[in-house]
Amino acid sequence: MASTSSQDAWYLALLGLAEHFRVSTPPNIRMCVQCLQTVFTFKPPPRVEARTHLQLGNILVLYTKNVDLARSHLEQAWSLSQNIAAFDDIKYESASLLAELYEQQNQTNLAKPLLRKTIEMSQQNVFWHCRLLFQLAQIHSNERDYLSACGLLGVGADYAHISGAQYSRLLFTLSKCMLLLIDKKFNELHPLLAQVGPIIDNWQGSLQQKEYLKIFFLVLQVCQCLMSGQVKSVKPYLKQLQQSIQTITQPNLMPSDEDVSAGNSGDMFVWMSKEHLCVLVYVVTVMHSMQAGYMDKAQKYTEKAFLQIEKLKLSDNRSILTSFHILLLEHLILCRLVMGQKGQAIREVATAAQLCAAGPPRLLAAHSAQLHTLLGLYAMSMNSMEAAEAQLNVALRSTTDRELWTFANLNLAIVYLRMKREGDFNKLIENINPETLPSHSHSLRAAAFYVQGLQCFFQARYNEAKRYLRETLKMANAEDLNRLTSCSLVLLGHIFLSLGNSREAMNMVTPAMQLASKIPDVHIQLWASAILKDLYRMCGDGSREAEAYQTHANFSQLLMKDNYASHQSPEHALITWIEQPLTSFLQLGTSNVNNLGAPSTSNMIMPTPGSSSLM
Repeated sequence: MASTSSQDAWYLALLGLAEHFRVSTPPNIRMCVQCLQTVFTFKPPPRVEARTHLQLGNILVLYTKNVDLARSHLEQAWSLSQNIAAFDDIKYESASLLAELYEQQNQTNLAKPLLRKTIEMSQQNVFWHCRLLFQLAQIHSNERDYLSACGLLGVGADYAHISGAQYSRLLFTLSKCMLLLIDKKFNELHPLLAQVGPIIDNWQGSLQQKEYLKIFFLVLQVCQCLMSGQVKSVKPYLKQLQQSIQTITQPNLMPSDEDVSAGNSGDMFVWMSKEHLCVLVYVVTVMHSMQAGYMDKAQKYTEKAFLQIEKLKLSDNRSILTSFHILLLEHLILCRLVMGQKGQAIREVATAAQLCAAGPPRLLAAHSAQLHTLLGLYAMSMNSMEAAEAQLNVALRSTTDRELWTFANLNLAIVYLRMKREGDFNKLIENINPETLPSHSHSLRAAAFYVQGLQCFFQARYNEAKRYLRETLKMANAEDLNRLTSCSLVLLGHIFLSLGNSREAMNMVTPAMQLASKIPDVHIQLWASAILKDLYRMCGDGSREAEAYQTHANFSQLLMKDNYASHQSPEHALITWIEQPLTSFLQLGTSNVNNLGAPSTSNMIMPTPGSSSLM
């Protein structure tokens, strides 16, 4: 038997050599693994054996696709460490990594009891107890078991408070707020946010921690307003959020993420890295610009966000970047459709679909209803009403989100009106009644009044139509919903034209055209120019009639040209995707998918892990 000092010498030599191969350029993982496996030939003591199994499992997870071997090493590390006294870090880290691996293999039935057992064991270790609570809450959240996830986060907040980890206490509480927001439990969310806000404002800890907590809080406030369609009300929160992200990204003023979590061992967490937070702020800014009707601004911030994602994914393949990419694409597609850029829109739908198909199954499950809705809107813009109906019906069958369900119903109602299918429209009446709408969204309720006004217009019930549209205008103006405002104004102009009231028609259509040009909304501009052409003819203004005629002809030609090009694109076939596997419509392996890397599990609640090292 070798002496203790000689054991230490060969072990440290092999460990150092393994680390050398790991950090080489490029890394030589095969030699790194061989060095670590050689440790076992010396029959090391249980502590070294357990640690080496953990290191091998970690390396195999990070650098290879040999999941079964990684799992075997982690299971051995976990088994050995339970019988070794004062060996907490190895014990808890092996359990955490093994649970992550189980989850990646869709075996949460193994991950959850493992984490519950480890949480019970770790109550004297503040860092690991908090981290494992976050991890188990994340699994429940991924399974949409928000009740269990919120319960764990509540336990975490109480534990952190008792342990003196006040920063982590607020992270637990804000994470719980995030899940209440996702689950749309606003009655529970509002008092909790009201309780947290003053605590953050009066934070006595470090400036870095205060800024990170403030950003988390403001993101929740912004998302709450946007989910409620309150585009104007969100502006103060969005401005504060943009100012805070500028503060934490100035290297001379703010330290690294690691410095933020320094100090109390129970406070060694950040919600997201600075780089991820930057992308997130771009995402919510794009969401706001889209809802407010500033398409150019939304496109500008989307391009900036894409550049940031491209930089990050060179060294970071976490699925949160994929989720951000898809969210940005979904909003960019809406912008393209409004601006009459259908060809670009359908190509971007295909890119979003590729990202979903390349990720874990739950990624496509989470976004399939949105993809079908976008395809329905694209089909509507292409005047393919049967395809639009089919896509929107698939979205309705596959979503549990109230807002998306309402949005799809409102657009399906417009499809039925355009197809003159009054009976089918009437079947949707209860789903789109603005007085009984299941959605909490101000903008969707305003849109419901617009659809009611559109129906009355088609039925020549002009007085009722005007009443509904004026309600839409009132609600749209209250929250700066520019696109709804322009839609309502141009439809009111059409109604007054039909009634022979050219003066009132002009008063409606002129600002509609100006606002549509500002958005820009090509379809409203086409509609408004057609009405203006008729109005100028009625007024005997030949010069302006000719100008309006030319404007209408230009927009018409632009849309027809784009329509033809879109029909010819291979991505156009996506409008026939109903029940078939998505992969049958896609050619996976494009640069867009490969560059992102294989998505892992979502990290919205879990603390950002530190760097991996063998030493």
